[in-house]
Amino acid sequence: MRTTRWSKVVSAVLMLALALAAPLPALARTEIHFWHAMGGQLGETVNELVRQFNQSQSEYEVKALNKGTYPETLTAAIAAYRQKNPPHIIQVFDVGTQTMLLSGAISPIFQLMKEQEIAVNWGDFIKPVTGYYSKDGNLYSMPFNSSSPILYYNRDAFKKAGLDPAKPPATWKEVGEFSKKIIAAGGAKCGFTTSWPSWTMLENTFPWHDQPFATNQNGYTGLDTKLLINSEFGVKHIGQLAAWQKEGIYSYGGRMGQPDPKFINGDCAMLIQSSAVIGGFKKSLKFQWGTGQLPHWGAPYKKQNAVVGGATLWVMKGQKAADYKGVAQFMKFIAEPHQQMWWHVTTGYLPITHTAIKNLEAGYHFKKNPEQWTALSQLSAKPTANSLGHRLGNFVQIREAIEGEMENIFAAKKNAKQGLDDAVAKGNEILKEFAAANKP
Repeated sequence: MRTTRWSKVVSAVLMLALALAAPLPALARTEIHFWHAMGGQLGETVNELVRQFNQSQSEYEVKALNKGTYPETLTAAIAAYRQKNPPHIIQVFDVGTQTMLLSGAISPIFQLMKEQEIAVNWGDFIKPVTGYYSKDGNLYSMPFNSSSPILYYNRDAFKKAGLDPAKPPATWKEVGEFSKKIIAAGGAKCGFTTSWPSWTMLENTFPWHDQPFATNQNGYTGLDTKLLINSEFGVKHIGQLAAWQKEGIYSYGGRMGQPDPKFINGDCAMLIQSSAVIGGFKKSLKFQWGTGQLPHWGAPYKKQNAVVGGATLWVMKGQKAADYKGVAQFMKFIAEPHQQMWWHVTTGYLPITHTAIKNLEAGYHFKKNPEQWTALSQLSAKPTANSLGHRLGNFVQIREAIEGEMENIFAAKKNAKQGLDDAVAKGNEILKEFAAANKP
């Protein structure tokens, strides 16, 4: 009898010991859903950045999901918000800024960080970036993939034409002259092409020459805004592109990044595209290449600054209150100098803090990689009312209307004045509808 009781006691002790020794089940991480529009090499880099954050702590797990193009991602987020199932974070490109500001669906980033008691030195952020995404002096979305359009050129084609491969064209006049020499020497079939035509040839070319793109300081001071792209300057610039198109100097290649293959394959000697493609070009281009600032028309136009493009991260309302601590921690993580430096070196997107830029300079990064300084050099001037950026409602539809008319001009269906007049008329109707729908 004693033996039986003792055996039961021993068994109970052993079972307790085994239970105590067994590993405790891991606490489930809180998931933070992040929708973005980056594919290919850039998408892989986003996934790596997210992986680094997830490994840096054990409480939250960011789940990154590609939702297609920028417009598709924005549309999906708005639909999800209306269905009361939004992601925590959404990547929205620059032209969606006004729509997001007035959507009622977002929590401003400055407010989120304050509520979560996470300190951020906003003064360390570079002004050309924060100015675009701020309202009343406060930052509303976290700068993520900031870029600027720059000129890429084929050094081999320049050499073949007897041009200095270390000197890209600085003016539009030189773009035309260099293109003719390159084509004559058999260095390329065309002189140059342009990706994202509205963004590069109008939205940035206007501020680069300190010209107003729209009334109300490009939409910053009111919703009753009208486009000004059919000005004398606009007609001069687009008219010259159309003339070069007829001569075979310029080759229109489509919207977004569709023209890139013309440069990658060596058909065109020059390309105006975002600084964000530097990372991809380093891996894919088979020829020697370099970068230069956007070409300028010179006097009487002042050289000002380019406008920051790319996208920022917006915090969506509608999730559990406890989740937003993790959202704030992720936002702080991507803004830290180490991540900023890594992101810039890997992708070509601009570092957004002075500390990150100084650290890169101290390591001679820009001397070793001058192509990555070009975009930053275009942001050195203090922005004017014409060059701070564009804050237009339903800008996605406006850009589509503009690019549709640019295509009519380049196809010789309309002259530059007629095409730009029609683009303004269509754009102004879109702006009018937006203003009516968003009356205070």
